Amino acid sequence: MTTTATTLSDKAKPRGRYPHIKRVGDLLFVSGVSSRRVDGSFRGATVDEMGNTELDISEQTKAVLENIDDILSSEGASLKDVVDLTSFLVNMNDFKGYNEAYGNYFDQNGPTRTTVAVHQLPHPLILIEIKVIAYKPLP
Repeated sequence: MTTTATTLSDKAKPRGRYPHIKRVGDLLFVSGVSSRRVDGSFRGATVDEMGNTELDISEQTKAVLENIDDILSSEGASLKDVVDLTSFLVNMNDFKGYNEAYGNYFDQNGPTRTTVAVHQLPHPLILIEIKVIAYKPLP
């Protein structure tokens, strides 16, 4: 069985010793992904010169799903190949905006999904993190 682990140079560096994506046979496992860009900034998060913070769950959700799609593409896969998805929200009051943004990428035939509330994520500007499992047979 083919097993590989890959960290991509064009994505934000993992904050620990883990890969962006791991292939085990025909299954792809994507580590938790946020809206963090390779330069360390966050899509869907702004802080002005006075320290006022504005966070946008819809924009962060879009960024996360687009980051996941990019990561999957490194293995010839895409969001269409996702079979299971777990979302972590810091605040369930963001569920509506998250769910609406999610609906632009998946329909009722999409992956199984679990959404849980968590106390916090690894950075105060992160509202959401998503991890997925995809099925993409080797050629």
